[in-house]
Amino acid sequence: MDLAGIETRILLMAGGAAVLVAVLGGYATETGAWYQALRKPSWQPPNWLFGPVWTTIFALAVLAFAMGWRDAPTPEIRMAILAVYGVNAVFNIAWSFLFFTFRRPDWALAELVLLWLSIVAMIVVLWPVSRGAALLLAPYLAWVTTAGFLNRAILLLNGPFGKPGP
Repeated sequence: MDLAGIETRILLMAGGAAVLVAVLGGYATETGAWYQALRKPSWQPPNWLFGPVWTTIFALAVLAFAMGWRDAPTPEIRMAILAVYGVNAVFNIAWSFLFFTFRRPDWALAELVLLWLSIVAMIVVLWPVSRGAALLLAPYLAWVTTAGFLNRAILLLNGPFGKPGP
């Protein structure tokens, strides 16, 4: 991974954006009584793992962005990188609101498909510019894939959602 030539301001701006996404997603993530009462599959990762994994994913995404920005041959490609990251940020935050704030794992699962596709789009846009940057997003794709299976399992174990209780 070649980090030479990455401007500090790009790292700071990308890092700031990642922190904003993390804070907004964290704001929406309430793991109180409702979440604790949900039946979850036995293979769910332990709760303590989520923070370190997301921190790592965001750090790798920042590095990937900075590498792609540095290596982009044209302003149009830089704008494409910025656009796919922006779309991904919206979908990342939206999932937390749908699942935790609105308590709709069914809607969150549908939206997670868009989140997953946005990660694929980030990889596709970065690949011709910097394969190393694109590969840094592989853990993000793997984690969101795992989250999708977990979201689906929670939906199957607890659904339907959005219907009035007895």
